[in-house]
Amino acid sequence: MTEIASLLGQSDQNIDYDTAEAPMHKGVITAFTRLQDRAKAAGFDLAVASAYRSHERQLTIWNAKLSGNRPVYDSHNQLLSLQGLSAWQQLEAVLRWSALPGASRHHWGTDIDVYDRAAIEPGYQLQLSLAEVSVGGPFYALHQWLDELLVAEPELGFFRPYNHDRGGVAPERWHLSYGPIAAHYQKALSLEAIRLCCESCDMLLKETVLDNLPLIKSRYIDVPVDCYPESCQFIFK
Repeated sequence: MTEIASLLGQSDQNIDYDTAEAPMHKGVITAFTRLQDRAKAAGFDLAVASAYRSHERQLTIWNAKLSGNRPVYDSHNQLLSLQGLSAWQQLEAVLRWSALPGASRHHWGTDIDVYDRAAIEPGYQLQLSLAEVSVGGPFYALHQWLDELLVAEPELGFFRPYNHDRGGVAPERWHLSYGPIAAHYQKALSLEAIRLCCESCDMLLKETVLDNLPLIKSRYIDVPVDCYPESCQFIFK
């Protein structure tokens, strides 16, 4: 059974801080190293921008965005002002690009934001933006290759949870998830666990979150089962 604290990012007992270039779930290390080796053979330097992220870190990001101390972007990656928006509209704006504390897939250590280190010069300011992964962007070639690889070899276990716009989280081409473990975490993450986590932390717009939590979970947290590699979908049954 997956422990609730690990689901919510409140425990890092399953996280390896030393083997890879970024902390990630111990069960993902071998698979990700294999993916890096495949990328290297194809001429890419598959690097990690972000992997495991604690609840505390996600809460800091959340509060900074809602308090105006960290930028918020719209669906076109343009700066967005939260002034004049209703509480729900503010939540929608932040949830478009940032997960609810306690409900981020990065809490699990199974999800990894990647880029091609060989495609940029030293000192390049990584943004993880749509422009970087689109035609003409430095990481477009990497993601075209990944698209083909992940379809051709689903046994690698990785997939894109935000491969296109479903009206919730914006498309994040840089975001990979390791299905064999992530599926267990998603299945175990209940609405009640998220609710209790939100109630117990110092979160901005907490009441609006709690009032709309079922909608938030269905739109911004749950990834459709058919996005997972077919070999992982039985886990949800």
